[in-house]
Amino acid sequence: MTVIRTGTVPTAHASRYLQQLAKHWSHKFAVDFDATRASIPLPLGLVTMTAGADALGVELAPAPDGEPERLRHVFEEHINRFAFREAPLPFTWTEREQA
Repeated sequence: MTVIRTGTVPTAHASRYLQQLAKHWSHKFAVDFDATRASIPLPLGLVTMTAGADALGVELAPAPDGEPERLRHVFEEHINRFAFREAPLPFTWTEREQA
C-alpha cells in the first residue's frame, strides 16, 4: 500500500510559491507547470500542487519504495524557503492509502 498525503495551506501567494518551487526543481527534474498547477516527479515520489486564490493544495505520492514522511519533510522544507515571510506555512495534512 502507498500512503498518499494531501495538504492545504492558506496563503494569498499560492501561485508564486508553486511557480518558484517548480522552477527550482526544474533544473534537475522533468517538471510540468503553469501558474495554477505543477507536477514534479522527484526520486522520492510525485509532488502535485494546485494554486487557488487563497490556498495552496499539494498531493504527495511517494515512490513505491519511498518514505512518505521523508517526501513530506523535503517538500515542506523547500516550500518554506520560498515562503520565508510566512514560514513555516501551516499545512493541514490528510492521508489515504492507495493500492
